Amino acid sequence: MLDRIAAERVLFIDVETVPAEPSFEGLDEDFKALWTKKSAAFRKEEETPSQVYERAGIYAEFGKIVCISAGVITEREGARWFRAKSFYGRDERQLLLDFGRVLDGFTAQPGHFLCGHNAKDFDFPFIARRMLINGIKLPQALDVAGKKPWELNFLDTMDLWKFGDFRHSTSLALLAKILGVPTPKDDIDGSQVARVYYEEDDVERIARYCEKDILATAQVFLRLKGEALLDPERVERA
Repeated sequence: MLDRIAAERVLFIDVETVPAEPSFEGLDEDFKALWTKKSAAFRKEEETPSQVYERAGIYAEFGKIVCISAGVITEREGARWFRAKSFYGRDERQLLLDFGRVLDGFTAQPGHFLCGHNAKDFDFPFIARRMLINGIKLPQALDVAGKKPWELNFLDTMDLWKFGDFRHSTSLALLAKILGVPTPKDDIDGSQVARVYYEEDDVERIARYCEKDILATAQVFLRLKGEALLDPERVERA
């Protein structure tokens, strides 16, 4: 299958999310009660809803998107380049609108795909849910209601690595390491995004981190296709 998909026809994406409020105490009473009920499924007996609120960012109903990074592989003068653009900030609705326009433009072309790592289970549905919550019409690529699995233009590097083994999961960092994909040492990781957002107010730092993930995803995708890796020096940011 991958032999039939040109890397230049793939939009690589990654999202960074945080809890909707800096702390459990900042929620209104309804959301406090709803989070208490939701978190009961994974809270330890001695833990309070407030103590596990840092996990709210992985649920679209209790979190929000602060950055979506998207990247494409292009060819220029006989060499492949990677072009990245991030949509980020405190206005979630605006960044979703901006990303949606780019997504519609890219997928309007036949035979174009979206790709992320664990994106089928997280990134794609999270974006769609937050768009609906923000009153935004879904881009055609994310409007999956009634579509057959083979009608979806979704690719997922974690899914590709499973080879049908539904019990298996592998982090992007581990997959990149074992496939020999060079990754820079980051000053933050996913568990620190909420702190950087709420305490340091540095969304641009989050965007740079997110862009490194889409580059790593693109490199993994190329390795899975048996193609040469991108030169890290040939990366452009819009």
